[in-house]
Amino acid sequence: MYNTIIVAVDLSKDSQNVINKAAELAGDASKLHLVHVVEPVAAAYSMDIYAVNISELQQEAINFAEQKLEKVGGELGIGKDRVHTLLGAPGPEIRNLANEIGADAIVIGSHGHSGWKILLGSTAIKLLHGATCDVLTVHVGDEED
Repeated sequence: MYNTIIVAVDLSKDSQNVINKAAELAGDASKLHLVHVVEPVAAAYSMDIYAVNISELQQEAINFAEQKLEKVGGELGIGKDRVHTLLGAPGPEIRNLANEIGADAIVIGSHGHSGWKILLGSTAIKLLHGATCDVLTVHVGDEED
């Protein structure tokens, strides 16, 4: 059904559920691309910009995400050429990657809590606006243990 599937993960414990659903949909790990988007530190946190070395914090966040994502990809047999760590706003960055690699589907986790976010997480909502391929949201979180 799909030839190129982007699996967008936030690297939380829920990421494995999203990856499992995408792998089930793909039937073959060679169709999967993993992506994690690191949001710019200055945008994600309100802090006195002069108090810390923002570029150093940013690079640490990128390095951490790259290592974790490559490990997950390696366990699934997904080559480094199909593991993407990007910097920016998740919605537009994932859409741009989908267009760049010709993805025909994006799989992303969703666990919103209020308003439209009950149905879709805020990142999933932002991803949908302007997406040129199918987007599958996988419900994660909010489960009773």
